[in-house]
Order: sequence, then structure tokens, then C-alpha cells
Amino acid sequence: MSILDSKIPKGSLADKWTNHKNTVDLVNPANKRNIDVIVVGTGLAGGSAAATLAELGYNVKTFCYQDSPRRAHSIAAQGGINAAKNYQGDGDSSYRLFYDTVKGGDYRSREANVYRLAEVSANIIDQCVAQGVPFAREYGGLLDNRSFGGVLVSRTFYAKGQTGQQLLLGAYSAMNRQINRGKIQAFNRHEMLDLVKVDGKARGIIARDLVTGKIERHSAHAVVIASGGYGNVFFLSTNAMGSNVMAAWRAHRRGAYFANPCFTQIHPTCIPVSGDHQSKLTLMSESLRNDGRIWVPKKKEDAEAIREGKLKPTQLSEEDRDYYLERRYPAFGNLVPRDVASRAAKERCDAGFGVNKTGEAVYLDFASAIKRYGKEKALTSGMKNPSEAEIIKLGEEVVENKYGNLFQMYEKIVDENPYKTPMMIYPAVHYTMGGLWVDYNLQTTIPGCYAAGEANFSDHGANRLGASALMQGLADGYFVLPYTIGDYLADDIRTGKIPTDSPEFEAAEKEVTDRIEKLMGGSGQHSVDYYHKKLGKIMWNKCGMSRNAKELQEAIDEIAVLREDFWKNVKIPGSAATKNQELEKAGRVADFLELGELFAKDALHRNESCGGHFREEYQTSEGEALRDDENFKFVSAWEYKGAPKDAVLHKEDLVYENIELKTRSYK
Repeated sequence: MSILDSKIPKGSLADKWTNHKNTVDLVNPANKRNIDVIVVGTGLAGGSAAATLAELGYNVKTFCYQDSPRRAHSIAAQGGINAAKNYQGDGDSSYRLFYDTVKGGDYRSREANVYRLAEVSANIIDQCVAQGVPFAREYGGLLDNRSFGGVLVSRTFYAKGQTGQQLLLGAYSAMNRQINRGKIQAFNRHEMLDLVKVDGKARGIIARDLVTGKIERHSAHAVVIASGGYGNVFFLSTNAMGSNVMAAWRAHRRGAYFANPCFTQIHPTCIPVSGDHQSKLTLMSESLRNDGRIWVPKKKEDAEAIREGKLKPTQLSEEDRDYYLERRYPAFGNLVPRDVASRAAKERCDAGFGVNKTGEAVYLDFASAIKRYGKEKALTSGMKNPSEAEIIKLGEEVVENKYGNLFQMYEKIVDENPYKTPMMIYPAVHYTMGGLWVDYNLQTTIPGCYAAGEANFSDHGANRLGASALMQGLADGYFVLPYTIGDYLADDIRTGKIPTDSPEFEAAEKEVTDRIEKLMGGSGQHSVDYYHKKLGKIMWNKCGMSRNAKELQEAIDEIAVLREDFWKNVKIPGSAATKNQELEKAGRVADFLELGELFAKDALHRNESCGGHFREEYQTSEGEALRDDENFKFVSAWEYKGAPKDAVLHKEDLVYENIELKTRSYK
């Protein structure tokens, strides 16, 4: 077990990034014109990185499997983006954002990276406002903020409930400028199938044109993986159905270590599962917890009556409701971090207090917020003695301004009006904190291969605070990678174009075509979805919101058997030499069947509970996560050795010089 060198600069925490930027090697503008960079993924991390690198003068090729970079899953982010601007004057600072993020991640993230993230966060907002992102504004015209889980300040900038979409359009417009200048070559409807190494360095990729089926070789001096997370290993998740692990996993197979695969986020506010034929889950933004109060009935008989349709939630009096987050965590209330809120919801539902037909849902209720806002609006509008109906009407208008599209989405899916009856929510798989291991420069263990955004592991530890995904993606793409990649590329100014007719490209392409032929050669007994659903069930039941050694070992064994069956018996109709969406899915599920086993192995190895990784054997008497800092204060980075059971563990010890390690408390 080697100890990994994360290349963290020396010096005080507040000076590390500034000093590092001042000492990295630079590439002069004339030389940048001779250097090519491939960016895989065009969401917030990939889109912002591609636009910025092209703006600097590099020749960039972008790859995405969607028909447009606008379709990246970043578009689905709802609630907001964090930045330490302290516009509210409520005591926020870079240090407080840094502290909240490390604490929120249950002390399993790298101090230096998180501080840098907090430090550059304020620049992101200025950049996005300059691009025209329509952030919400308060009465005086300043940008508005709301609060998110795990913090005691308001630092989340938002655009209604569609922040991800607006930020992505900003990055996409910056990309488009470079596409028009000829500095970005966009390869849409292309999927990366392998990473090509020449003399140990990342020098290109093998990609498949998803429209024609053609296998293509693309070379570059460096490759950036910004392809998002792997939540779809659970089949049902809040991710877009196409979201997958392929780009990161193929880099892993070529030697990039995969870090903390078991650190997965369960989001507490999702629309509950409605039936066996469902193919994805829908997120209800965490921002709703600013104003929505979460509760279940206090009495089991009331919960049963609601489940049977004999009682409506609005008929229950205040004293018959259990606002369990406010009861258990008075300091943070409904705004505890996601892992804490998710486990609390599961505990109440497991105890028999769930409120939908399956017993797996809790209420998110806006009645008191509507009344509060209505009274305030009535006062500021000069209304004397408004009626209850007028107060409610005014309050609903305020709530609609803040969350309108989310309420609309809920009503379309559930066919219930959330202004009149509480929303029903339940935890679901959302974000993945694990990913490719990267050093301080965001470089993987393969020289010249970088990972940005959710594809890397670096900033969130064992649990991500809400509104920090957009922050990390844009920080990496706009403000970190453009500096650090130059340090590496400075050695390539005399290299010249990388040829694609080398033996390395030849061999990589042959491996890709052989793998496709093997997939197409299955006996045809079961569809790709059959295997994906089976994998998802194993993952959710045995590696989901809570885990234990016995079931994790069962998961490892069951996934290995399922994977073997998949390769023998999967059915892929059509041909490989044309558009074939079943073949696309099959390649992704094949990777999930390897990742799933490594995920379970990582969870079994980590004998502690921290953040989103909750081992039933390691909990406090009150059911909270019990960390083991003496034995597990490290990043698990796994080296590929063929079968996941043979993966080799490398450790990066986590050193905390600026934060005192203590048990997380949100009480």
C-alpha cells in the first residue's frame, strides 16, 4: 500500500494557491497554438475548462455523447451554487466555506484543495454574471442568496430552481465563441471508449461516432476527463439515464487510480419510487428545505390511515405531526446535511411512519412558509386586516417566485398540487463523491490525464454539501485547471502533433473493437436493462443508505456472478457498424458491473461510518455515523489489476493542520 503524493504546495493554507500559481511553468501564447487538449464531457466542468483553455490559445477538442453540450446533466441542477461573498453580512468568509465543506464531508477531503475551492468561489459568481447568468436578485438589486444544508449562513446564489441550466448556458456560450473562432472542435454524439497512452503519457482517446458506429482515433498532448459521476450504477438515480462511468473507468483500466468509490450521496428530497417500470428518479431541490418543513405523523395509526387513503395530511393537527429533523437537530433543523437528513427519513419510514402506499415517503410541507410570506407581503403592501385567503394567495405568489418551476414539475409527475397539500419525498441516489484520484494539480496517476468536476474525488470527502457541485465544476474548469495543466504542457512545446498511426493507437483501437465484438456475441437471453436493473437492486439493497459486512460480501459475490452471465448472455440487436443505442448501453453497463464490485469492496474495507458511507456496525448510540480517525483518515485509491477483486489499495493520508477533527454535530 503506497502512500500517494498529492503534490500539495508548502506554506500557509491561505497562501498555497497564490504561491503555486506564481511558481508553475507557463506556456507562451505562440506555443499554445501548437498544443492540443482533449476534453471529455461538456457539462459545467468540461464546458468551462474547454472554453477557458481555448480562450488561452490551446487547440481543444470536446467530446460528448449528447447531441449538444447544452444537454449535459449539469443542466438538471436546481438549487444553486455556493460562493463566499458575504452579501448578506451574516458572517460568511472563505474560511467558513472551507470549514463547512470539510466538516460536511465528515473530514474525509483534502484540506488544501477545499480551501482553494472556497478561495476561488467568489470569482465564479462574477464570471457568470458577466456571461449574463440571470441570478435571482433581492429588492435593492444585489444578488440574492439562500441557505443550504450543513451551514448557518446564506451563501447559495440561484436562478429560481434552474440554476444548473442557466450556468451551463453561460459556459456553453463561452464554448460557442471558441467554436466560432475555430479553437474548439466539437465532437457531439461521440463516446470515449478508451484512453491511449504513449510512453506512459495520456496522448489521446479512441471514440465511437454514435450516429455512424465508426471507431475514431483522436490525439492530443493532454486529456481532461470531465464526464460526471457514476450514480447510475444503482439503475434508479436522479442522474440522466445516459450518465455513466465509461470515460473515467476506461482511464482507470489504463492506470488511473479510482478513489473512494463507496462515497455516494443519497439526496433526501426526491420524488419517491412509484413502480417497477420506472427508469429514473426526479430530484426536488434541497433549496426547498429552506421553506418546507419535513414531517411524518406522530402516531402509527395516522400513518396507516394516510397510506390507506382514509386520512389526508392536511387533516392532521400540528400536535399530531413529528417534525423529526427540527426535533433531533434543533440548531440546523430542516437544513442538516444531506446524509443526515436521508438517514433520518429512512429511520422514520423503517419504523412504520412512512406516508405513501409503499411506506417509503415523508412530507415536505410549505403551509407555514406560505402563511409567513403572505403576512409579510400583506404588511409591505399596506393591507389592513387581510383575510386568511388573501394571506395564502399572497404567500403562494412569493413561493412561486422562488420555486415555481419545481412545484410545477412536482405537480406534473405526481398529479397533486404542492401549494395545497404537502409534497411527498424520499431519499435517492444522487451525486458521487468518489472518482478518479487526482493530485493538487487535478492530474490523475497517468501523466497528462486530468480529471475535473464530479469525475474526480477531490473536494467533497464522504458527503457533498448542497450547491457545492456547481461550485467545484466551475472552479476546476474556469480557475484551476487552466493554470495547472500549463505546468505539464510546458514540456510539450517542441513535441509537435501526436500521430494517430502509432502502434499504441493501433493496439487501443483493436482492444475497443474486440470488446465490441465480444459484447455483440452474447447468446441473447436477456436485455441490457435486465442486467442493469439486477445490478441496481443489489447495489441499493446491499450498498445503499446503510451497509454491513455480511451484505457487502454478498454484493461482491453476486455482482461477479452477474457480470459473468452478462458477458455470456446479453442480447444486443442490430449491428456495431451503425447507430445502436443498445450497444451504447451495454458498454456502459459492462463498466458498471466492474465498478459496482469495486464499490462494494471499498465499502467493505472501510470499517467506519462517515458521511454517505454508513456501516451499521459503526454508529453511535443515537444512530449517528461513527468515524475511526485513527485507522481510516485516508483516501482509498484503487489500482486496476483486472478483476475488481484483485484491485490494489493505495492510501493518501489526510493531514489536518488548520481544522480540529471532531465528531460532526448538527444539534
